[in-house]
Amino acid sequence: MRNCKIFFLFFVFITTLFLFRGIMAEVQKDLIHLVLKDGTVIIETRPDLAPKHVDQIKKLILADEYNGVVFHRVIDGFMAQTGDVKFGNTNKDSYNIQRAGTGGSSLPDIEAEFSKSNHSRGAVSMARTQNPNSANSQFFICFKDANFLDGQYSIWGYVIEGMEFVDNIKLGEPPNDPDKIIEMKLISKD
Repeated sequence: MRNCKIFFLFFVFITTLFLFRGIMAEVQKDLIHLVLKDGTVIIETRPDLAPKHVDQIKKLILADEYNGVVFHRVIDGFMAQTGDVKFGNTNKDSYNIQRAGTGGSSLPDIEAEFSKSNHSRGAVSMARTQNPNSANSQFFICFKDANFLDGQYSIWGYVIEGMEFVDNIKLGEPPNDPDKIIEMKLISKD
């Protein structure tokens, strides 16, 4: 009888430990504040879907690479693309709106991390060339469901607040006087 009680207590302890670990992992997801002209967009990272992509985005944010980068491709009803830190950053001498969208960063390209997750409204996914392993720094935010992209692009986050500010980004490829990222900063959840 005593062995049964010890086994039961051990079972409860292990179960509690795994539940606590799962809760802590959920609490430690990162949030990104993407500050635009009209307000702050909050993106929740999804390292469970694309850990290498999340890691690269975080490195670029911590190096202040995204501050001043324009939205160089904004298609009504589809998506807003940004993230060319080489040619799309208005704070750098290399800024060239005609070349924005052709550059990346000094970091290496990332291997594809495709998932079955949906490119729904607010999905944040990596841009790439025809080569699936060519994502680097550019990303896009979907204005509405774009499920035809599912399994072909790496989703690394979802907008959880402020999508109305994304909706206000100037349209064009590139837009005249394009909107830009005022600031992009990494925030850890409490």
